[in-house]
Amino acid sequence: MVDAWATPQQVIDITGTTVTDGQLLQAQSSIEMLSNRIFDDTARIRTRDLYWLRKAVAYQAAWLKGQYDLHTRLDATQVQQDGLVASLSDKAMLLGPEAKQALQRCSWMRSRTVHVRSPFVDGQRGYADPLSDVSDEQFDWTPTGGG
Repeated sequence: MVDAWATPQQVIDITGTTVTDGQLLQAQSSIEMLSNRIFDDTARIRTRDLYWLRKAVAYQAAWLKGQYDLHTRLDATQVQQDGLVASLSDKAMLLGPEAKQALQRCSWMRSRTVHVRSPFVDGQRGYADPLSDVSDEQFDWTPTGGG
């Protein structure tokens, strides 16, 4: 049994590709490094995120099988040969495109917008909309010194 978020059978089911235990471990290692999560912490990872990690490992394993000499490549974002130029994303040489899509769906890989509670928006202190005429008696009005 391989310590990975996907089994060899799940790789077949998801991608149609047969991989060895060694290839699955390489894929698991890549996804651990790029997701900033490790297999030993699986119990602390949400079920939905485990689903996407399983997909990421499966897609990565299938992608790795078709790669030549993955672990000794140069870190490149642009390749030029015979007058043709290919521009690559920062992880294009490390991560399969479908594995990237699966990783982007993990909860910690998305934006972390923080909602700051506001009495005007969240309806605290008995008023919902400070611009409404109904709320006028709840606010002290003072002139701003125009003129």
